[in-house]
Amino acid sequence: MGGTLTGILGVLGAFGLSASAGLNAYIPLLVVSLLAKFTNTITLAAPYNALESWWTIGVLAVLSIVEIVADKIPAVDHVNDVVQSFIRPTAGAILFAASANAITDISPVLSLICGLLVAGSVHATKSLVVRPTVTVATAGVGDPVVSTAEDIFAVIVSVLSVLLPIVMIILVFLVIWLIAWGIRRRNKKKEALALKETYEQRY
Repeated sequence: MGGTLTGILGVLGAFGLSASAGLNAYIPLLVVSLLAKFTNTITLAAPYNALESWWTIGVLAVLSIVEIVADKIPAVDHVNDVVQSFIRPTAGAILFAASANAITDISPVLSLICGLLVAGSVHATKSLVVRPTVTVATAGVGDPVVSTAEDIFAVIVSVLSVLLPIVMIILVFLVIWLIAWGIRRRNKKKEALALKETYEQRY
C-alpha cells in the first residue's frame, strides 16, 4: 500500500513539474537540480543526475534569469513564447521522466510523452489564450504583472511537486477555479454592459 501511494504521489509530482515547465522552462529544472543537489527529497538516476552538476545548475540559473527578464518586456515576451514553444515541452518531458523515474517504474518513453503533452498544453494555453487576452484587455500593461505571477506560481508548484504533491494538486485546482470564476464574472459584466447599451439605444 505504501509503495502504491508513493508511486501515485510521484506521478502527481511529475505532472506538476511538467505543468510548471509550460509556464517557465528553466525554473522547475533549476528547482529539481537544487533539491537533488542539496537535499534527500529526490534522487535522480542516470542520465538525469546530470542536472545535479554545478555546470548545469549555473546554466539553468542564467537561463532562468534571461527568460524571466525577457518575459517582462512588451513585444519581446511574445517572441520569447514562440522560441519557448520548443523548449518548454522538452523541459516538461525531461522533468516528468526524471521525477517519475526516481520514484516509479513508468516507462521512460511514456514519461517523456506525458511530460511533453502536459508542458505543451500549458504553454499553448499561456501563449495562445491567456497572454493575448491580457494584452488586448490591458494594452500590454498587464503582461509583466501576469508574467511575474506565472514565475512565482512556477516556483511554488515546482517545490510542492517534489515535497508535497497533494498540496500542489489542490493549489493547481484552486487556481484553475479562480481563473474560470474570473472569466465567467468578466463575461457576465460584458453581457450586462451590452444589454444596457442595447436598452439605451432603443429608448
